[in-house]
Amino acid sequence: MTVLYKLETFEGPLDLLLHLIDKAEIDIQDIPVAEITEQYMEYLRSMKELELDITSEFLVMAATLLSIKSKMLLPKPPVIEIEDFEYFEEDGFDPRAELIQRLIEYRKFKSIAVHLFDMESERSLIFTKEPEDLGPFVPTQIDNTLTGLHTADLIAAFRKALSKAARRTSYQRITRDEISVKDRIRDVSDALQRRGKGGRLSFSALLHDEMARHEIVVTFLAILELMKMKAIYCYQEKLFDDIVMEWRGGEHFDGLQGSEINY
Repeated sequence: MTVLYKLETFEGPLDLLLHLIDKAEIDIQDIPVAEITEQYMEYLRSMKELELDITSEFLVMAATLLSIKSKMLLPKPPVIEIEDFEYFEEDGFDPRAELIQRLIEYRKFKSIAVHLFDMESERSLIFTKEPEDLGPFVPTQIDNTLTGLHTADLIAAFRKALSKAARRTSYQRITRDEISVKDRIRDVSDALQRRGKGGRLSFSALLHDEMARHEIVVTFLAILELMKMKAIYCYQEKLFDDIVMEWRGGEHFDGLQGSEINY
């Protein structure tokens, strides 16, 4: 009878043996070695005909099966009598025992591997997410700010608030001296005229530590007006140096008579 096998991918010779045993519905504790060896060799011949690579471990298993088969065909050892005691050499020894034990262990590990693979498949259907801080979503309980306060404390706080309100209602008028550009032009021109024609004066010499910001601005505007009148000539010795003013007007300069400086 011709037996047809569908060639499958096996992870090793033990996997192939388990496949043959399960397919033939054979008890693993009582393996018909001759039948399994023939089927195993038939599988190797099929692989060779299809020019598939046969690894060394499959060949080693084939040699093991043939060795077990030959041992099963040998006659049982003779009985040795020693002083009225019958001794059977290698009594009860089964050449299949080691192979059967390896197959049992392999079946256990294979079933565990299948179980782990099923667990992995089930776990792959579950999507997880990293834990987040849900503190911002927890309702905060506002503490009672009046806890521990008495009527006397409230009265004292009320009196303190009244005293602060009374101080806020008092006010004071603050006035400042106004200075015009026209007055500052006269001051600058007088200072330069006292030095005579060609006299020089630095811009910082017109300032002092107690001068307010608006006074500095008015002084600078007065210098610009005098430059416009061509009464002074301004220059710097070097970059970012102090501004030097040189008087160009006459001794009795009065350039404000026809000017329209009203600020």
